[in-house]
Amino acid sequence: MIVRRRNPDATHEVAGPATVADVLAQLGINPETVLVIRDGELMTRDRELPDDAEIEVRSVISGGAGPRAPQCQVCGRAVVIEIPRHRAAFCAEHLVDHIRGQVRHAIDRHGMLSYDDRVLVAVSGGKDSLALWDVLLDMGYHDGLYLGLGIGDYSQRSEQVVSDFAERRGVTLHAIDLATEFGYSIPDATGVKDRSACGVCGLSKRYVFNKVALDHGYDVMATGHNLDDEAAQLLGNVLRWQTPFMARQSPALAASGGLAKKVKPLYRVGEREMAAYCIVRGLDYIVEECPLVGGNTVHHYKDALNELERHFPGTKAQFLYGFLDKVRDQHFASEADEGNDDGVVACGECGMPTAPPKGKAAHNGDSVRCAFCRTQQRVLSVVSTVR
Repeated sequence: MIVRRRNPDATHEVAGPATVADVLAQLGINPETVLVIRDGELMTRDRELPDDAEIEVRSVISGGAGPRAPQCQVCGRAVVIEIPRHRAAFCAEHLVDHIRGQVRHAIDRHGMLSYDDRVLVAVSGGKDSLALWDVLLDMGYHDGLYLGLGIGDYSQRSEQVVSDFAERRGVTLHAIDLATEFGYSIPDATGVKDRSACGVCGLSKRYVFNKVALDHGYDVMATGHNLDDEAAQLLGNVLRWQTPFMARQSPALAASGGLAKKVKPLYRVGEREMAAYCIVRGLDYIVEECPLVGGNTVHHYKDALNELERHFPGTKAQFLYGFLDKVRDQHFASEADEGNDDGVVACGECGMPTAPPKGKAAHNGDSVRCAFCRTQQRVLSVVSTVR
């Protein structure tokens, strides 16, 4: 049979007939990190494939599947995915219901949204943000924001995927190009000393998302951060004891000091579930990872958590939920309050909120400049030197 891998792309020939589990074992692929698809249908590990089958093995970066469940726990039909941390398995229809239910639970538990809120969804073209937009559209929230990062063909295809989705659903999409609006692309940032391209990318996204939300009168900014993202971020912060970041890690951050409210409605749903949701809903998304993301430490943290999850289902959820429910407010409340207060000032260049100057800068009465404006100047200086 023909096995086509996605991310990384490769084609293999495997003798059949064989079960999905046997095929993955022959190729040395961790079943927790992929979905297996045949003719648009998800295949569970017990399914037998004939010798002339053609299948796609799609990487979803992280996983969480475990022992086989033969029937949907809701209706008894054939399952398309197992979710061991819930001790559950679902058919396509009830997988969609499960995802929507988890999003509603997250929204209700943390007061993320109200019926009157104007919500802006940050959409990248990847599985999580597109799926989140799809779920929120069904709840009555319509508008999306795409930020073009200028990463060659990858960004062009991402924008096309997002634009096509918005056109099909007849919804508003704000499309902002980083180079056009601010003079640089993310590849330009690779030449900046002591600052990674991923760091510049994250800072740029946060700044632009907040600016667009405020400029257009949105009450809430929603992002597609999922359970795997949040658990990996928490692990990294714990390993480095980044207590200010731990204090601010929350599924919902209230609006304060010129900063729009930010929410993460997918924090209870894993990456593998989101990829499966996109397939059963027929949502086209960018499967490949950003070409600049190689070596990102968060991916290594995800790998470590996936190995734990493989042997102990529920590890990621217990780690994250335990922190949010038992640790964050009890031990980091003062730092969270300090980082969330209104003691901010306007940047002297762009007017956006930023922390007041400290130390020597405050004593000298230097003009206040936000982190984005400082970084933008550094990147632009590199761009001008190269050109």
